[in-house]
Amino acid sequence: MKFGMRTPSLKRSLKAKTTSKWKRQAKKAIIPGYGRKGAGWVKNSRKAAYNKVYRKTSFSFWDLFK
Repeated sequence: MKFGMRTPSLKRSLKAKTTSKWKRQAKKAIIPGYGRKGAGWVKNSRKAAYNKVYRKTSFSFWDLFK
């Protein structure tokens, strides 16, 4: 488990910003439950619990400037 600042990744940051709106809309139309709040707990509760703790115990490089 990571505690403290997450290592910044320019590649992942760019990928997240360039994922298009139409791609998300298509997935939402095809996959039931895609993008709905709480769907991660139903699909994989162990991973969802890990991610929740991870987000609370670590912070981003950009959070330092807020």
